[in-house]
Amino acid sequence: MTTLETRSLHQCFGGVQGFYQHPSEIIGLPMRFSVYQPPQAQYQRVPVIFFLAGLTCTEETFMIKAGAQRYAAEYGLMLVSMDTSPRQTGIAGETDDWVFGAGAGFYLDATQLPWSKHYRMESYITQELRRIITDQFPVDPNRIGIFGHSMGGHGALTLALRYPDLFRSISAFAPICAPMQCPWGQKAFRNYLGENQQNWRLYDATALIRDGRHVPDLLIDQGMDDQFLAQQLYPEALEKACREADQNLTLRFHSGYDHSYYFISTFIGEHLKYHQEQLG
Repeated sequence: MTTLETRSLHQCFGGVQGFYQHPSEIIGLPMRFSVYQPPQAQYQRVPVIFFLAGLTCTEETFMIKAGAQRYAAEYGLMLVSMDTSPRQTGIAGETDDWVFGAGAGFYLDATQLPWSKHYRMESYITQELRRIITDQFPVDPNRIGIFGHSMGGHGALTLALRYPDLFRSISAFAPICAPMQCPWGQKAFRNYLGENQQNWRLYDATALIRDGRHVPDLLIDQGMDDQFLAQQLYPEALEKACREADQNLTLRFHSGYDHSYYFISTFIGEHLKYHQEQLG
């Protein structure tokens, strides 16, 4: 069993907010994650939802900014968030660009050196971290959901489509819907995965749906005043792919909202209610 270092614990809405670190076998370096245990977890196993944060964020960002614990306590949901990449790998230039490298792991397994040694966030989440959570916290392993924001929304969509047996509920805030078409995604994919765009398709939600991947339902919220909407996010591409593939999608646009956690905190309660209903 993986040994966890408890960095801090905080009482919160009758439950416990914890921050942890452990030596990761898959990443090959220490990794940090956070868990909110609702009050119901004191006496029964509860559903768990993994939240994947966006560029530059850490395992703390969602837990501090989203205001999610109040709703998680009400609905009896455990929340898990993890760092957005390995840290201090020693790779030259790792911290030079906020959209690539440290804080920008894109929730994939890199295949290109030097990134492939440590940048394995897909395997870390779906294998190692999932096992830690199901082994060491009181969760129901058959009721796991996933959601995320921006780069993390991309990660939630692609991991759910690639691992439909693991994740029973999926939602996203302002996700990067078609990373093969946008500058953020193209830079990440070229460096992490190489030039073969067939490999890129495995990490593009729009392409995955066009290639036949399917999940029971998707919920996405998008702010209309999002500064990244036109050049980076492409929700219309995902919407078109879902329509053509008969993939259930609820895509909601919200006038006046931007890309920030003010937007997320406004609709987080609705997302957690959605996950509770999907997970049963």
